[in-house]
Amino acid sequence: MELRRGSIAIMNKALLTRYLALPQPDTKVIATYIWVDGTGENLRAKTRTLDQEPQSPEEIPWWHFSGVSTGQAEDSNSDTYLKPIAIFKDPFMLGQNILVMCETCKYSKEPAATNKRFKCVEAMKAAYDQHPWFGLEQEYTLLDRDGWPFGWPKGGFPHPQGPYYCGVGASQALGRHVVEAHYRACLYAGISIGGTNAEVMPAQWEYQVGPCEGVDASDQLWMSRYLLLRIAEEFGIQVSFDPKPIPGDWNGAGCHTNFSTLAMRQPNGIEAIDKAIKALELRHETHIRCYGRDNDRRLTGRHETANINQFKAGIANRGASIRIPRQVGEEKCGYLEDRRPASNCDPYAVTDILVRTVCLSEKDP
Repeated sequence: MELRRGSIAIMNKALLTRYLALPQPDTKVIATYIWVDGTGENLRAKTRTLDQEPQSPEEIPWWHFSGVSTGQAEDSNSDTYLKPIAIFKDPFMLGQNILVMCETCKYSKEPAATNKRFKCVEAMKAAYDQHPWFGLEQEYTLLDRDGWPFGWPKGGFPHPQGPYYCGVGASQALGRHVVEAHYRACLYAGISIGGTNAEVMPAQWEYQVGPCEGVDASDQLWMSRYLLLRIAEEFGIQVSFDPKPIPGDWNGAGCHTNFSTLAMRQPNGIEAIDKAIKALELRHETHIRCYGRDNDRRLTGRHETANINQFKAGIANRGASIRIPRQVGEEKCGYLEDRRPASNCDPYAVTDILVRTVCLSEKDP
């Protein structure tokens, strides 16, 4: 049975539940392979059956897909490999079924052009003794099927910003069902989700992943994005990671990146933080190039951002490029917050360049 709204058919989820409740053989595992496509922003997925439950990514077979259809290969050499790199519990199929985060590799099994993870792994290994930690604050906007923000008057605008940040109420918290379903799904999957809140623009939300050490933070953020997209799909809602989905006097969407090393977390770590900020200032333009498409529409110097062409740092300053949290300034140790990355950034690229600049002291020629 289908429910029809105009010409749009909406699947009856009650029927699906009957089939998901069917017994599954103990010897079979449904594995959903997930990867970043040729845009460097969008996710793709396909599913296969395994004959036993894997205990590590190395036990999961490599697979392949048509890179022509994802912008990652040419017709004459279309097969692109999927290399499993992380396993998560599947909150959709449940049981022993799994979600598998993958790297993409060319026909030669070398990393594909859009595979930012392999360089990130290199940086994390080189800086292992400094124990880099990351906390990623993912902002996003919920949209109706027509592309207009969820809950906004059609063709019009809600009241100006003010009551929506951490808001409560039917006119303030637009789309909370999606947010709370996503929160529980992340916990079930094994993602280190730290919390969530309504953001400044109505229908815009944020959740936090971490703190995680090394490449784990980026693996988990990509998987959390997949979960968000899949859950919103079931509610008939779209998710936008555009850094400025609505022009005008509305906040944009970022992926603020909290970063620390062991030295920063130890007593008087503020000295290491100050040193890191000086290094980040010298490579500001290089970092901006790694921090997401169309970020110039968001980093204007307004709406809690610094101008994209300027570098600023300060304690508790949300109009800065790098914010030192108030508590860190008082305790003289902790972490810094890089407020420049856009919501559509590749976290592998962001965490990679942070480590190379701060921990490995890379400099531009």
